[in-house]
Amino acid sequence: MIRYRINDQKTKSLEGDAMEQEATYRGTVYPWQCDHVGHMNIMWYVGKFDEANWNLFARLGLTPSYLRSSGRGMAAVQQNIAYKRELLAGDIVEIRSHLLEIRDKSIRFRHDMTNAETGELAATCEITGVHMDRQLRKSAPFADCIRKAALKHLDEPAEA
Repeated sequence: MIRYRINDQKTKSLEGDAMEQEATYRGTVYPWQCDHVGHMNIMWYVGKFDEANWNLFARLGLTPSYLRSSGRGMAAVQQNIAYKRELLAGDIVEIRSHLLEIRDKSIRFRHDMTNAETGELAATCEITGVHMDRQLRKSAPFADCIRKAALKHLDEPAEA
């Protein structure tokens, strides 16, 4: 198994400098996304993090056309969310994503969701995803081009 990790200097705390990470989602909290307490319901946090996943994947070459033509897919096998501050109806949301690790068949990354107006960290989500062969329903190694793109993002986190 090949394993790549960013060094401790680039692995900042969850409250670290978000500008080193890639913006992978921008949106708004709509009133219908809020619960009886008045803040965005947890199902919408998960949904917005999921949209960020696909933007991050596309930057690594895991585009919809690649996944369809190669018979591959991605499956989340672990997801940990920490809720830090409320988001309310009308708040502008931004998610920045940072690739933490890539292995032969899996990838680990973190999303930081912020209130774009205040800059306050609202939630974090760390996900481990597995690259799948959709026909065999088993994990499959990443193609070399995907691994190379991921390594570039590990070494030099880009800004959107």
